[in-house]
Amino acid sequence: MRANKARYLEPGRHDRALHDVHHPPRRLSNGGRAAGALHGHGQVVGDNQKSGVLIDTAGLQRSSNGVRVRLSNKKLSVTDGPFSETKEVVGGYALVEAKSKEEATEIAKQFMELHRIHWPAFEGYCEVRPLETGEPA
Repeated sequence: MRANKARYLEPGRHDRALHDVHHPPRRLSNGGRAAGALHGHGQVVGDNQKSGVLIDTAGLQRSSNGVRVRLSNKKLSVTDGPFSETKEVVGGYALVEAKSKEEATEIAKQFMELHRIHWPAFEGYCEVRPLETGEPA
């Protein structure tokens, strides 16, 4: 297997990173979101799209609407959701084009700050990872 590198820090490069938001799979009485969080997200999304930093973003539907395809012992299996053994879910994602790891992290902090302000009951984390470049390290 070939090791690949993230190219965040090469001068003049704008590399893509994926932010994915993880949280426990719980049902909330308001359908899963606070109304203020939607408004706040709209503002941050709009600003980051205009600046060219945000490529795409979306929330994900409940796992009960999904399917899991698993490879284990050289065999594929397909399981319809919901997934009872799930301890956390990916609730959404954002694909950003950032000049550095630090910039990608600051954008993730903006999204998580919106959750803190507008959805106080929310607990989770946002993982920031560069996309694979396909170039050797």
